[in-house]
Amino acid sequence: MITGKNYVGSTLKAAGNKTFKTFNPQQNVENPWVFTEATHEEIEEAVALAHQAFGTYKKYSGLERAGFLNAIADEIVALGNDLLVQYCSESGFPMGRAEGERGRMVGQLRAFAQMLIEGSWVQAAIDTAITDRVPAPKEDLRKILVPLGPVVVFGSSNFPFAFSTAGGDTASALAAGCPVIVKSHSMHVGTGEMVASAIIKAAQKTNMPEGVFSNLIGGGTTLGTALVKHPLVKAVGFTGSIRAGRALFDLAAQRPEPIPVFAEMGSVNPVVLLPNAVKVNSQKWATAYAGSITLGAGQFCTNPGLLFGIKGAELDKFSEELTQAIEKIEPFCMLHPSMKNGFEEGSATMLAQKGVVKIAEYKGDAAPNYGVQKVLTVDGKTFLENKTLSHEVFGPVSVLVQCDDEQQLLSIINQLDGQLTGTIIGEPEELKNQDELVAAMQSKVGRLIFNGVPTGVEVCPSMIHGGPYPASSDSRFTAVGIHAVYRWVRPFSYQNWPNELLPAALQNENPLQILRTLNNIQTKSQIT
Repeated sequence: MITGKNYVGSTLKAAGNKTFKTFNPQQNVENPWVFTEATHEEIEEAVALAHQAFGTYKKYSGLERAGFLNAIADEIVALGNDLLVQYCSESGFPMGRAEGERGRMVGQLRAFAQMLIEGSWVQAAIDTAITDRVPAPKEDLRKILVPLGPVVVFGSSNFPFAFSTAGGDTASALAAGCPVIVKSHSMHVGTGEMVASAIIKAAQKTNMPEGVFSNLIGGGTTLGTALVKHPLVKAVGFTGSIRAGRALFDLAAQRPEPIPVFAEMGSVNPVVLLPNAVKVNSQKWATAYAGSITLGAGQFCTNPGLLFGIKGAELDKFSEELTQAIEKIEPFCMLHPSMKNGFEEGSATMLAQKGVVKIAEYKGDAAPNYGVQKVLTVDGKTFLENKTLSHEVFGPVSVLVQCDDEQQLLSIINQLDGQLTGTIIGEPEELKNQDELVAAMQSKVGRLIFNGVPTGVEVCPSMIHGGPYPASSDSRFTAVGIHAVYRWVRPFSYQNWPNELLPAALQNENPLQILRTLNNIQTKSQIT
């Protein structure tokens, strides 16, 4: 049941008088539910509860937190088809996408639970004392990771499940021992409220402290600004545009006590098409990239917005086949009329640039809010001279950049901003002679793909979903996979601490049986 209220801890509240509705882009009408924006008092109460909960929650064992995360997953699944219908009504995505993304959300929660059960993620390190060392004794030092405190998570527009209320940021922060306050995304607050109800129910069933989770609604910037500036908030997770992410980053940096903002932002995900690969498999790669450009109406942060190749017959053939392939694909519904408008304005801006030509566009009719896919092209010299052409356009459009030679291609890659992904399409023998290109791409991206498409982010320990600025605000961390937990912790050392008063992970007996670094050796052994 959707109430249109805020979850402040486990209590539903709606004291404010400012309301709004979400939009159904498929039906091109407003949804019927009325949502009440959080008041200043509700914000203060949510943060105070999170701060109070932190004192208790950070002491909970890994097994207790794992039970909480698994219970959240169970309660989300228990919402059944109603949750999927709500998701579709607020996003325009089809049921298959809803089912797949729910599976990813639930899978993330269970993956972090398993990480907690195993326990070695805390990176316990112990250097035992040497009392007779000359000229000075060596003290006993033991290091562990500890949680930062209450975390604010901003729901993303394009992933109402996987990067929103119970998405990767929330799951990883709760796993780390941090209470979470979600700023629900205004495009799908009904979906967020349903997921929030599952989290609250799981918290109650597993005896979590009141305030371990809150879900607040706000249609503008007031709520987000208030949360980021609040002195009791200790970190922020965000997925969205460069403009909004940078604004939050600057707000956090200007606080009397600056806090980290882990923002995953813009990316055009450059793709390099080496000549031999295009010559051998032109049709294959044209079909693959037509699908990748249009997947989900191009509303993926890993959408391939720039394709680079060397001028010649091979690239001409690829261009023709990409045009044919992309014009056959039916357009997809975009998330909101504002997204559609932004896509059209961004595409028009690109097309208005000197030297840019449209070579492909879906020719049929499209329903309202459906993104009509396009491919533009420009020569390498013009691209180098115009920074606008390397900006992200959120939607199903890609620019094919035709370079004069490999040296010009390398110059272009070197002047690109940081990206989430980069891709090289080539024959294995061809790649052996591309050391400079590989090094240039590596310096620009968080994930380098060979002979594939960037869309599709596997949730696993080896995945890096981040990259040099502005792809993310801190390229040392990932927003996907269990290593996302390291955003919400800090290292802490105990010196000469009584064994029985140490956290279990650092005690001599190693009661958790985790892998630890003991005097520079990784082991599960006890200290005798």
